Amino acid sequence: MLNYSALDLTQNPPRSIRVRLGGFAHLPRLLDKARAVVTGKNGPYKYNCPLDKLFFEFTGIDPEAMFTEVKKGGSDTVMLAWIRANTKRLHFEIVAWSSWLDQHGPGGAPGHEWVAETVKASAGERDDIRSFADLLDLDDYVSYGGKG
Repeated sequence: MLNYSALDLTQNPPRSIRVRLGGFAHLPRLLDKARAVVTGKNGPYKYNCPLDKLFFEFTGIDPEAMFTEVKKGGSDTVMLAWIRANTKRLHFEIVAWSSWLDQHGPGGAPGHEWVAETVKASAGERDDIRSFADLLDLDDYVSYGGKG
């Protein structure tokens, strides 16, 4: 059974970008990665990656301040309360941003080429991978033994 309080990202992927906490897409994944970095079990996952930076830019939260808070060992509920106390974003903004993040894609041609190559390498017949969320879900699944 998966133990989310001591997540080992060398054995299991973090939660999907689509899982929400307090309306925030990606927040559970970000917390999983941060906690795994604290314990040294983050595997290939990085804290404050470009996707994390989108969250920090949207919320106005300093990544180092949040990492310091994560190190205290608080639950998702505790972390959500801390985040709410440290952002001015309103619920409707959070919902809109999370919806945007679900659909956010590579943008220009170089990004589309990179996504196409990544999909081709693990699930070449798939034609439903359109966003970074789709790609991350596929990559997490395939990286831990699933078939694309």
